[in-house]
Amino acid sequence: MTTADTHRTIEAVWKIEAPRLIAGLARMLRDVGQAEDLAQEALVVALERWPVDGVPDNPGAWLMTTARRRAIDLIRHHRMRDDKQAALDYELQPDAMTHAPDHADALDDDIGDDLLRLIFTACHPVLTREMQVALTLRMLGGLTTPEIARAFLVPEPTIAQRIVRAKRVLAEKQVPFEVPRGEELAPRLASVLEVIYLIFNEGYTATSGDDWARPALCEEALRLGRVLAGLAPREPEVHGLVALMEIQASRLHARIAADGAPILLLDQDRSRWDRLLIRRGLAALERAEQLGGADGNYALQAAIAACHVRALHAEDTDWKRIAALYAQLAEVAPSPIVELNRAVAVSMAEGPEAGLRLVDALQKERALAQYHLLPSVRGDLLCKLGRREEARAEFERAAAMTGNARESEFLRQRAEACVER
Repeated sequence: MTTADTHRTIEAVWKIEAPRLIAGLARMLRDVGQAEDLAQEALVVALERWPVDGVPDNPGAWLMTTARRRAIDLIRHHRMRDDKQAALDYELQPDAMTHAPDHADALDDDIGDDLLRLIFTACHPVLTREMQVALTLRMLGGLTTPEIARAFLVPEPTIAQRIVRAKRVLAEKQVPFEVPRGEELAPRLASVLEVIYLIFNEGYTATSGDDWARPALCEEALRLGRVLAGLAPREPEVHGLVALMEIQASRLHARIAADGAPILLLDQDRSRWDRLLIRRGLAALERAEQLGGADGNYALQAAIAACHVRALHAEDTDWKRIAALYAQLAEVAPSPIVELNRAVAVSMAEGPEAGLRLVDALQKERALAQYHLLPSVRGDLLCKLGRREEARAEFERAAAMTGNARESEFLRQRAEACVER
């Protein structure tokens, strides 16, 4: 195996093992920042030794052993610094160790609980949403700082600063490495799900840059969602989010033309939709409903997405049911964006005039003032009604508002098409 092959192997192993490694170390040290630092040190040692010694038979165990040795050394150092050498000597005696907790072995216990704790810690509300996203992708996604920076088109120093600040805040606030219980669980779980879905959405439709989608981010969010579903199998909204992401991801390849241009839902080649992801998504939706979560925010969105994938042809779509589901979603999670989506569904079920009335009612919503999809939807409805000059103006306004180059070009083409007809 060449050095390049070894490095690729290390990268693959790290992406798989990093969350487990950091989670185990964090339980031992009660400090997420120190845990991440020690895990990185183990990675550096692997980069130095594996090209020479060869990749070990169990690379994950090798990394764990290397990291926990350093963790034990760190504990020793801290205890010596605190003038507790006598107690440490006693604990390190063979007889004493038979009765004392084994920190090294503890790294291998309850790893599922450790990962769950890590997810909740990375998404703790003391952190800003930007810090939560960066820390989640770094610790749970196994992405490097440059990879996260490229994914969100943010300067690398900015991402590095967010990660450093996140770890510092967690340490300063003494955030416990634990899963919240009782009344604290629901709001914290909602925050975790929101962060994961935010990552997915940025991948599904990039807010800026030259690419309309970034599939790698969708894959990371999906992986995190699946992990969370395995760790919290009785939480219906977790399965609802997984269902939504699976179904949405099934359309990724059909959303983009060979030249990178966007392809709208109704124009997509449905034979290119990933049937495996669809089956997985529908199964997750059924699980959410079985757990009593049919009325949950993500389960309702997944049910809407399911309506689309169940239609073999665009004209077979049950738009009345979609409009009804959006009305239900508006009660559960009211927002102007949900109302805008409902207006689209109503326009498909009852005609463009009915949809335009709902869209016009949203014109004064402050939350939509800079939301490019409002004039985009309005332009589409005006075009269908034959009001082409008005439609052209709306498409041009939408094109100027979006930060994504592909989407902007697509909207300008739609504006030109209004004039050409």
